Amino acid sequence: MPKARGFREALAATSRSHLAVIAEVKRRSPSKGDLNTDLDAGVMAAAYESSGAACVSVLTDQIFFGGSVQDLIAVSRAIRLPVLRKDFTVSVNDVCDTRLMGADCLLLIVAALDIGELRDFYSLGKELGLDILVEVHTESELEVALEIGADMIGVNQRNLATFVVDTQIAAKMSAKIPSAVVKVAESGVRGAADARLLREAGYEAVLVGESLVVSGDVSAKMKELLVV
Repeated sequence: MPKARGFREALAATSRSHLAVIAEVKRRSPSKGDLNTDLDAGVMAAAYESSGAACVSVLTDQIFFGGSVQDLIAVSRAIRLPVLRKDFTVSVNDVCDTRLMGADCLLLIVAALDIGELRDFYSLGKELGLDILVEVHTESELEVALEIGADMIGVNQRNLATFVVDTQIAAKMSAKIPSAVVKVAESGVRGAADARLLREAGYEAVLVGESLVVSGDVSAKMKELLVV
């Protein structure tokens, strides 16, 4: 495999001048249903790249999000930006597959794994050359992420059990994340006001999917999000 493109490095570098955006290729969601089922993953990723995205996220879960491995492969080949595989990582095979698919970053969700699995998958991912985004929703999950040594943490403002979004969660938790950790806010980022709030709270990056794929004008929506 070629060397992975630096996902964490791209976010950190971009955030020195403005909020970094991880733009997501997303066909549907469990809470909203179909969003843009006919999108061409490679074409959309190229539009994200030309509009200023720092990185791209690709959903590969088929059951809940309508994604596929083919979407990730197409995106990885179409752009130079680092790519996150957005899926439920639950086994060693998932970690290895993420690297083999051409992704540069692995997602580990604290709520879905015990601490032993988190440590093992995190260690293996690093060994394979992947960056790792560790996702949390609560302060107790954040403590676990820090305990395993996470250097990039995503605060998901959506409760995965109820699908309810609380747009204050990320801002409240920011101060509890060490400055050496790259901070990513996920879910509920709809436009400039949300992006500015998160930037002011100390986040280097936001992960945005739904707002972009349904916007009809990726370039215009990206301009809203790239706040200084």
